[in-house]
Amino acid sequence: MTIHLHNLLFHAFHGVHDEEQIIGNEFEVNVDIEVSTILIINNLQQTVNYVDVYAIIKQRMMQSTLLLETVAQELLADIQSMDEKITSVSISIKKLHPPIEHFEGTVGVTFKSAS
Repeated sequence: MTIHLHNLLFHAFHGVHDEEQIIGNEFEVNVDIEVSTILIINNLQQTVNYVDVYAIIKQRMMQSTLLLETVAQELLADIQSMDEKITSVSISIKKLHPPIEHFEGTVGVTFKSAS
């Protein structure tokens, strides 16, 4: 089974440029969590609570960091370690308005844990 948290939007202060640390930027986070489960899930203890996953993501996104790679790697490790039922995690972070002159689009990183 896969749990998805997609299109999570945050205003945060990640980046190597001074203005990114002062003004901030908009970021989109997407997470896919593979979970080993029994055939029929009857209660929350048999799966991974996405509210808890969101809390981890929100808390980490509020910590100013120079590189998105660092944020993604730390989030991947934090989510992976939260529950033994998690078999793999994929996390993608996009900077929605990168400070690149005449650039339209987004930049981002994706990390995946080994299955």
